[in-house]
Amino acid sequence: MTSSTPYLIRALYEWMTDNSLTPHLLVDTGDVDVQFPKALIKDNKIVLNISPTAIANLIVGNVFIEFSARFSGVEKFISIPVSSVLAIYSRENGSGMTFEKDEGSPDSSPDSNKTEEKSASSFLRVVK
Repeated sequence: MTSSTPYLIRALYEWMTDNSLTPHLLVDTGDVDVQFPKALIKDNKIVLNISPTAIANLIVGNVFIEFSARFSGVEKFISIPVSSVLAIYSRENGSGMTFEKDEGSPDSSPDSNKTEEKSASSFLRVVK
């Protein structure tokens, strides 16, 4: 089953922009291969303003969030794994949602289905 996180991020982003709120992403930079200004990173986390006036070409895909942004006047292409997003919230009132750090869902591993099948079959008995 696919993660619900990108769908929730897209929905909350749209809701925030429709209501003239400023959406921000809290991102764990430990897994992100982008060089952010070090002054903006605290405890391996960065807050990014993703409002339409702050960025360009936003794409919230199911695996990556991509956009162009300026840091100190220098434009950068940003590609963030959705699994690194810890929260999306509005600057004005803090409305939004936090997400668990995705360390590989047990539901997505192929071995978990085999385990479930074995445990499910142990509860079945033949009745004569």
